[in-house]
Amino acid sequence: MSTECIDPWAGRPQSQTQSPGGGYGALASGGCLPPPTSASWNLPRWRASLAAAVLCYINLLNYMNWFIIPGVLLDVQKYFNISDSHAGLLQTVFIGCLLVSAPVFGYLGDRHSRKAILSFGILLWSGAGLSSSFISYQYSWLFFLSRGVVGTGAASYSTIAPTVLGDLFVKDQRTCVLAVFYIFIPVGSGLGYVLGSVVAELTGNWRWALRIMPCLDAVALVLLILLVPDPPRGAAEKQEEVAVGAPRSSWCEDVRYLGRNWSFVFSTLGVTAIGFVTGALGFWAPKFLFEARVVHGLQLPCFQEQCGSQDSLIFGALTVATGIIGVILGAEASRRYKKVNPRAEPLICASSLFAAAPCLFLALILASRTLLAAYVFLALGELLLSCNWAVVADILLSVVVPRCRGTAEALQITVAHILGDAGSPYLTGLISSVLQAGRPNSYLQRFLSLQHSFLCCAFAIVLGGGCFLLTALHLERDQAQARQSGKGTPDSEDIVSRNPESQGLLSSTSTPAEQS
Repeated sequence: MSTECIDPWAGRPQSQTQSPGGGYGALASGGCLPPPTSASWNLPRWRASLAAAVLCYINLLNYMNWFIIPGVLLDVQKYFNISDSHAGLLQTVFIGCLLVSAPVFGYLGDRHSRKAILSFGILLWSGAGLSSSFISYQYSWLFFLSRGVVGTGAASYSTIAPTVLGDLFVKDQRTCVLAVFYIFIPVGSGLGYVLGSVVAELTGNWRWALRIMPCLDAVALVLLILLVPDPPRGAAEKQEEVAVGAPRSSWCEDVRYLGRNWSFVFSTLGVTAIGFVTGALGFWAPKFLFEARVVHGLQLPCFQEQCGSQDSLIFGALTVATGIIGVILGAEASRRYKKVNPRAEPLICASSLFAAAPCLFLALILASRTLLAAYVFLALGELLLSCNWAVVADILLSVVVPRCRGTAEALQITVAHILGDAGSPYLTGLISSVLQAGRPNSYLQRFLSLQHSFLCCAFAIVLGGGCFLLTALHLERDQAQARQSGKGTPDSEDIVSRNPESQGLLSSTSTPAEQS
């Protein structure tokens, strides 16, 4: 007896032949082969935990590469003889190349081997970082270019690694693993400052900080190849892959799907505000604190290449400590509060940003009066900002279907960097340079110019909190839609609506023809 089965992925009937024993033959014998499911992906928990540990270690190195140059910024400015506005352009070039590359890696990560792409990214950023340490002061443009290549390599990891974790863990386990993973954003950032400052102090040459990192990157590459699997997309949630030979949604269809996902849109705008603030703060805070110490008479002005400032070390230690505590607090608050309020995640993000804005404002204003109060409020502001990292990632993974998560990560990174930390270091430095041009040439006026250019960050944080409140309004609906359409492509809802029989199959209900 021959029947027809509906291919829910393509929305077309296939021939299916019943065998004498009552079963159905394989595709080669006229049957319809069901798409492979993640049930066949049985990874031991210890293997998944080991893979997560390796990915966390690489994330640590990734963000150390981001912030190793800000840790020796005064030395770099002296060596290449560049102003504040051009120094800010260093980070803008880095982020600009990252955001241009992120959509490409997101597209490839949704369709090809994620492990191969991650390996390529590590090779790219380590090679560019090592080569940049040998550039002469006459070729400052080449140093800028090398930072852009490092940003391109970092884009592959920042885009794809969270999606691998999302396919290894689910629910509360995924929240905890993402919390640990995102702890290494502030920890890596802080250690970048510390490594740059300490190595420059010990060797008398800031370039050695760039020469040590490739050794750590080589270890990371070996661990990635040996210990990290490439799980099927949606494996942890027991969701089906697209059948072999069935049409896969295009990149434009994925983008349209994400553009209609309001939780994704508003949370991305909230992340953009966070990126704007952390980009400016992370790049300029060590120099701001150094000049504050000069104004208070605690530090001599820097007139030589080796400035010997301890502010990068102090700020790095603050970033590490507040990052660890903030990420843990945010993840734990999310885990507990979700049991009471399903909209807990965006509400936690909004609350933390609204509280961080006055802390940062007071840190900037009080720096000219008392350094102790400035450090206290700066630490509180960083702590509250760090509460968002793991929670934001969990929001994205919960409202986007697994087949689109790589593209979603890429788009979120791209938008956050275009409107956020790609321009904020340069904008802050530019405003500072413009203000300095109309003031007397003194350390006090340089400090005040940088201080006033920082104030826009406090207003950006408030805007980010408003975006997360809007995310809370749409969260439950978008999560339900992601769960409902998770077994198909992002446009499977359109296929279902056009094919009632397919709708019956997707909802696990029998049609009258099947019952007969």
